[in-house]
Formats: sequence, C-alpha cells, structure tokens
Amino acid sequence: MNLFTGKNNILITCPKGISPYLGEEITSLGFPVLSELVAGIETEGTLEDTMKINLFIRTGHRVLFLIKEFTAKHPDELYKNILMISWEDYIQKDGYICITSSVDNPTIKDPRFASLKCKDAVVDRFYKKFGCRPDSGSRRNRTVIHLFWQKDICLVYLDTSGEPLSRHGYRKIPLKAPMQETLAAATILAARWNGKENFINPMCGSGTLAIEATLIALEKPPGLLRNNFGFMHIKGFNKSVWKELRNYANRKTRKAPEGKIIATDISADAVDAARKNAATAGVEHLIEFHTCNFSDTPIPPGTGLVMLNPEYGERMGRVEELKKTYKQIGDFFKEKCKGYQGYIFTGNLELSKYVGLKTKRRTIFFNSNIECRLLEYDLYEGSKKSVKNPAAKK
Repeated sequence: MNLFTGKNNILITCPKGISPYLGEEITSLGFPVLSELVAGIETEGTLEDTMKINLFIRTGHRVLFLIKEFTAKHPDELYKNILMISWEDYIQKDGYICITSSVDNPTIKDPRFASLKCKDAVVDRFYKKFGCRPDSGSRRNRTVIHLFWQKDICLVYLDTSGEPLSRHGYRKIPLKAPMQETLAAATILAARWNGKENFINPMCGSGTLAIEATLIALEKPPGLLRNNFGFMHIKGFNKSVWKELRNYANRKTRKAPEGKIIATDISADAVDAARKNAATAGVEHLIEFHTCNFSDTPIPPGTGLVMLNPEYGERMGRVEELKKTYKQIGDFFKEKCKGYQGYIFTGNLELSKYVGLKTKRRTIFFNSNIECRLLEYDLYEGSKKSVKNPAAKK
C-alpha cells in the first residue's frame, strides 16, 4: 500500500491575517478551501499532494497532513492512542523524528510533556515491532510529527514541510528586524501586483520585499530554493514525482518581469546584503539596486507600486524622530510617485497620520505579535477631482 495516495485533511498554517491570501493560493493550485481559520487554511488531498503545496505556496508556514484524530482526556490516553498508530508505515527503522505540539489541556502544564508522551509512544511501538528505536530530537530536518491537543480532542499530523516554509531559503544576511518572507509575499499579493508594472522598494533593508516581488513576477515557486522537506523522510516518498514537479515549476518560470524592480536603501551594508540575498534567490540580475536616501529613489515613468516598510518606533524615544520620516514619505509620494500606487507597511497608525495623505485601503496584518497595517494610497497625476473630471482643468 502506498500511503502517499490516500486522501485526508491537510492543514496549512500561516500568520494571523494572511489566511485570505493563502486561501487564494490554495484555490489556484486546484485544491478546495474546506475552512478558513484565523491562522490557517484547511484543505484535503494526498501526501503526494503535499509536495505540490510545499513547492508552490508563498504565504504558508507548515503543511500538516492528518493521520489520526481521537479523544484523550489525560496523558495516558494520549499515549495509548498514539501507540496504536502504524508508525512503521511512515518512518524508517533507522529514521529520526522530531515532535512539535500545540497543547491546551487542563492536565498538561508544560506542552513539552505532551510532546514527550507522544515521542515515547512512537519509539515504544518501534521497539515492540523491531527491537530498536528511531532517534529523536529538536531538529526538523527529517520526519516531523505534530500534535494538536485541545481539551480532549487530539489531532496527529505529519509535518510535510519540516523546517517552516516562512524561510524561503535565500536570506543568508537578514539584518535587524527583517520582514518574514511569507509576510512580505502576502503584502505584495494584497497589493494585487501582477509583475507587469514597476515595483519600487525604498528602505529595502535585506531586500525581502523586492526579492518576493521578483519571484511573484517570474511565477517562480519559493520551494525551488529549498532542497529538504519533511515529506522526503516519509516512507513511500517518490523521488521521480518530486523531480517532475520541480521540472514543471522550472518550465513555468518566466525569464524576466515585464516591469522594472528597484530596491534602494541609505545603508550601503543593507544594499550589499540585499544584493547577496537576491543572488542566492537567483534574481540579482533582475533587480536594480541603489544606495541612497529613500527620497532619492529613481522612479521610472509609467505605473506600478511603491512599497515601504519603515520603522514604527517600538523602541522608546524613536517615535518623535520618526514623525519627520513619515512626513517625508508623504512628500516623496506626492512629489515623485505620481501615477503609482503607494504602500506603507507599519505597526504605528499614529505615525501614519504624518504621511499627510488619505488612505484608500487599510489591510490588517500581524508582524509577530504586533498588529500592523498595509496602507494604500492613490498617487494621482493631478488632483483627485481633476482625474475624475478632466474638464475641471479648463
């Protein structure tokens, strides 16, 4: 029996606020959205289908394949039920397992204890079957098992991603407080950028926004940048199917975006880091880099997006200093970016008031535990009134 061909529920996790964009990605890949959660999407498919999901999605963190659902009120019940799962069908005798868990049960004070009971059940079953135990530890580079235990409901998953998908694999030089790759991709998808217009990223930092924009424009799956996933360490993994998926993804990838992609930063070190990260992603030659103040960023004629991720003053004493920066961003938008759509990603709505422009749309995202907004601005060539009524110019 090939376990990779049986269909079951699949949970794809993501940060809060991103699930609508993850749902769109899942639908575009041909999978149903069974339910949209605060921090994830439920769909269904086979273990083989998880290869495709892991390869193509940009906004998900973990692709979890459900293998067992049961009720357990206390750790002993948990142990007995997990012991009954045919782990030898999923894990090699000489394998390595990592247990992760999300636990909210009144009998458990420390989630690590639930993970330990789960691990004990898995290795004890192996010992009873074969007289040996698979190794275990915290590294997620082999077979990863995820336990979800809320009250008396237990769901046991195979984590087919292994290392979180939020690490797209190119950011070798992250710099301070970088935007996570999945969050960057979600903000660009929220802006509905199609890769046919220009994408301008002042204050580029380590280059995450510009790199994600380039990958989206090329339709290049982020999974092509990784060489290890959890599904590769599950018995029945078909290397030829995975190779054909990768070949298909490579054939589908475009050679270049239609519009220009420009990334700038006042810090030469940041620009150097962004350039090196882009090289790792294989897109350095497609991004135009400049070391300059954001207000001196070159804006090509035409249309497109200008997206900034400025600081938002988590540290005491920075807010007053940043008021001037946000005002200058507004001036930059008004004076140099006419005809574009402007975007500011910020976790400080008070500072956004100093931009001095009316927002067209405010989209909620979360950067870790900080509630943020992606603010959208129409940057008209003339006044809004004159755009609607050209006769008003006469």
